[in-house]
Amino acid sequence: MQTKQESNVSADVLVQLGTTGSAALLKVTKEAVGTAIKQKGPAQTVGFPDTNYYLPLSNALLKMEIKTLADCESALAQAKALDNNRPAANGFTITALGGVLNKGIASLICEEILAALKYLNGEHPQPSYAGFLSDVLLRSLGVQLVDGRIAGIAVILGPAKDEDSAVRLIRDMQAKGIVSILVGKANNTTFRKQLENKKVEMGLDNYIVPLGEDYLSAIYAVNWAIRAPLTFGGLKSGQWQEILKYEQTKVPAFVVLLSNVDEILVATGLGVLAMGFPIISDLDVPQLGKIDTTLYEAVVTEKDYAKIAARCVETRGIKVKIANVQLPVPYGAAFEGERVRKEQMHIEFGGRSSMAFEYLVSRPMKDVEDGKIEIIGPDMDQPLQGKKTMPLAIIVEVSGRKMVKDFESILERQIHKYINYTMGLMHVGQRDMIWIRVSADTFNKGFRLRHIGLALHAMLHQEYNAIVDKAQVKFYTRQADIEKLLAEAKKTYEARDARISGMTDESVDTFYSCTLCQSFAPDHVCMISPERLGLCGAYSWLDGKAAYEITPTGGNQPVKKGKALNEKEGIWEGINKSVLNLSHNKISQISVYSLMNSPMTSCGCFECIVAIVPEANGVLIVNREYSGMTPAGMNFTTLAGSVGGGAQTPGFLGVGRLYITSRKFIAAEGGLKRIVWMPKELKEALADKFKKRSQEIGEPDFIDKIADETSATDAEGLLKYLEKKGHPALSMPPLM
Repeated sequence: MQTKQESNVSADVLVQLGTTGSAALLKVTKEAVGTAIKQKGPAQTVGFPDTNYYLPLSNALLKMEIKTLADCESALAQAKALDNNRPAANGFTITALGGVLNKGIASLICEEILAALKYLNGEHPQPSYAGFLSDVLLRSLGVQLVDGRIAGIAVILGPAKDEDSAVRLIRDMQAKGIVSILVGKANNTTFRKQLENKKVEMGLDNYIVPLGEDYLSAIYAVNWAIRAPLTFGGLKSGQWQEILKYEQTKVPAFVVLLSNVDEILVATGLGVLAMGFPIISDLDVPQLGKIDTTLYEAVVTEKDYAKIAARCVETRGIKVKIANVQLPVPYGAAFEGERVRKEQMHIEFGGRSSMAFEYLVSRPMKDVEDGKIEIIGPDMDQPLQGKKTMPLAIIVEVSGRKMVKDFESILERQIHKYINYTMGLMHVGQRDMIWIRVSADTFNKGFRLRHIGLALHAMLHQEYNAIVDKAQVKFYTRQADIEKLLAEAKKTYEARDARISGMTDESVDTFYSCTLCQSFAPDHVCMISPERLGLCGAYSWLDGKAAYEITPTGGNQPVKKGKALNEKEGIWEGINKSVLNLSHNKISQISVYSLMNSPMTSCGCFECIVAIVPEANGVLIVNREYSGMTPAGMNFTTLAGSVGGGAQTPGFLGVGRLYITSRKFIAAEGGLKRIVWMPKELKEALADKFKKRSQEIGEPDFIDKIADETSATDAEGLLKYLEKKGHPALSMPPLM
């Protein structure tokens, strides 16, 4: 326990170092901006790629849209005021620690300007580093934070004390579901280089994102965090008190400072503390207990690398869900995106090399022995005829008093995830289209087929214990057995598809609410029906039903539709009452089938945006992977600024991809025929489903009448294309 006197000593040291560092940053930034203006002129544009938030920190906290070098001078003037402990023009000021944290925000503003100049001069992103994180990536990470795959964000500044310690720390972070963002070079090495030397695979899929070798690149992590309340929380630029509170309570980030510290890093650290993020270090830095801006301790030292990850989780107050799976290799969500290349593998199942499938089925209680794992045929240490490929059938049999047939496909889909959580395993596909690779390193550590069974058994019990009482796993590796078993599995696959495809909104009296995203967008509510999945694309009606059965008090609740107030627009009395309650009395009515009248709210995790195109009397749809311009004069990022945050925005709607081909897609406005533009990639991805729906509406060649970026990216070009193709939207009733 730190005494008040010790805390004051720590604060005094931080003030001294931070003051020196912020003064140095102000001087360097002033000189850099001055030089840039002399070379390029004050009207030279500046900014970061693929963002709708200009220079995000200045935009969020100071309500400044920094677009030019002249604007940079204005932001610098505000930074200087804060450094002198005077409020910024919009009133921004922090009183904690006697106002010294204002120097930290001033330092971050300077670093944001310097980073923008790096982009202007082509010096960032550095080769093979991510640099600025786009709005699209922000939304992608948001989805994973909401659904629990990501528990937190660690910004690791500097290298570890040695390579083995770097690997130990990163594996601990991965096992806890924490994404590590790597920045900085010291002692002639980087954390990234240490991991590369140990053959650790990096990338967002592996929860390891190197931003840059210079410490300035840390500002890109700050830029990411400061956009979260604007993107998901429905907050507006300039609402600095609410934004900082959001950072403190809803963005689970922290800084790990390793090997090196100087005055500039201390000044940066003060800015980090101002945003509510604690600092954990292996250095003898001054300790600082809880301050007004942090939930718990502000600055903590932990020199034991085996304890750093746990200390970080404790200090930030992160709730980590660790899988209780006893395997010879690390296991966790961070390994889900790992790839095992051919030269790395010991053996593979399925893909193009052999027959393989997975099948989960419910059985009577008496027919399932919980925890039983059987291997019928050779194991992976006895490949057939010495080959590196084997056939495989994975049969998971479950039983439970609350288990029903409809849940089988939901549980079966988890096999992909649970296998991929294993370090050194790669699983692709589902049903009878799977492909599994096991790395030689994982095999050499003692991993065998039974360990896959252990993981499946443990995770089904951990995540689905409300409906799964018992589970057993069988592996078949003989071709004749697999062919026989596959025939049974295919009959079940077909029956499931027929049952699910036959469900309509009219066939049920209950929808399911989803408030999982309220951890980021407090007032947003998804209402999921059989014909409209959640806007994130991850939750169907059956998923909502299963989630409620599993966790009756969780984020998915059954909602009786009640009296129909407008069947065409999808307005029901029971739905409205539920939405009013779940949105904290912010939203009184939603139209499940309308784009224009009381549309459903959006959080920020949507896969696609539907936006009205008045000139064409129709709508465009743009997916978040598309970075180009649309005929609305806005790209995805700009459009998203009109949609998210839990607000209703008539004419704009966040949706899941599969909803586009639903019979209920904006049915109140005429449905599918209103679509006038989509990116080519999205059209191709949905082509089969699109053609089927086009046949149903009597427009068999409708997909060819929809423009994409190859035919038009502005309203004028779009209209010409639609007129040439005879698009039906042009003759439909006016949308507005």
